[in-house]
Amino acid sequence: MGALDGQVVVFTGAGAGIGRSVVTRYVAEGARVVAVDISDTVEDLAGELGTAVVPIVADVATWEGNLGAAQAALDRFGRIDVFVGNAGITDNAQPLEDIRGADLPAAFGELFGVNVLAPMLGVRACLESLIETRGSVILTGSFASTNAAGGGSLYTASKHAVHGLIRQLAYELAPDVRVNGVAPGVAPTRLRATASLGQVTTDSVLDGTERALPTQHIASVSAYDGVFTMLASRTESVAMTGTLVTVDSGLSIRGIAKPGGRVSRA
Repeated sequence: MGALDGQVVVFTGAGAGIGRSVVTRYVAEGARVVAVDISDTVEDLAGELGTAVVPIVADVATWEGNLGAAQAALDRFGRIDVFVGNAGITDNAQPLEDIRGADLPAAFGELFGVNVLAPMLGVRACLESLIETRGSVILTGSFASTNAAGGGSLYTASKHAVHGLIRQLAYELAPDVRVNGVAPGVAPTRLRATASLGQVTTDSVLDGTERALPTQHIASVSAYDGVFTMLASRTESVAMTGTLVTVDSGLSIRGIAKPGGRVSRA
């Protein structure tokens, strides 16, 4: 018996990285998933995971994309128990002074459209069903949701906004729907960047990154599966709402002199 037996999940940003790994775990735990991504790589999940997954290629920064995903879950499975807003893009840590003022409105609209508006649209599209099932929402935040220097000013502001959204929705939807989040630090995945700034998809892990972490190790994308599963569970996180769970390899407690107390100075 799996931790998510019988639950139906709408999951955005499911085509690669953490999202793809968590969807695989959800299916193993008994969930059925509508997996949404702007990339058609998400369609491979049906071949890998069978009829428990319905892949949808859609732009989650649009109302139509989210409404279509929610309707697909209702048409195929008859209910929605969990919405996971995991889609996100980065600004490649570009400082504000390096962005032309004339380019800011488009960059803001693009990045906030995916990182902030999209989860709002997703929750709204699934809301009536989530209330009916007394379900839950999980949003993917970041180390940058509570700290500076986890990205550029656009990305950091957007992830701070996600943290605020988690808390506000937890208040608005209580007691019917729980709302929580996961804040990863460094994960070995490729991040889609802000096209309006001329940026391209890049690797999130640079050479030597592990030496900056207290754990001295880059965790695999599957290291986040358990936290997402716990938050989706109807038993393991029943007392949790409005919480952003930090899963950042200790990045937020990194020291100035050295990353961790027992890390060699050499």
